[in-house]
Amino acid sequence: MKKLRLRHFEESDILHLAISDEPEAGSIEIGPNVTAELNAKGELIGNEITRAGAFLRDMLLDTVQGRMLNLRDADSDRGN
Repeated sequence: MKKLRLRHFEESDILHLAISDEPEAGSIEIGPNVTAELNAKGELIGNEITRAGAFLRDMLLDTVQGRMLNLRDADSDRGN
């Protein structure tokens, strides 16, 4: 595998992660604002995230809030 390349296009707020230099032959939307880029064999060669700032903010908030809830639940289970 070649070196990963990460690029943020500030004006359009698109985050692109390339894991291969191969040409893109197709793509699949794998979630809101997230697209998997595929080569001619159907293998993953990159990802594109639109509205990247909001996507990353929301993902991080969900992760932090989930962990905080898990910690609170664990404390409750221990009687704290």
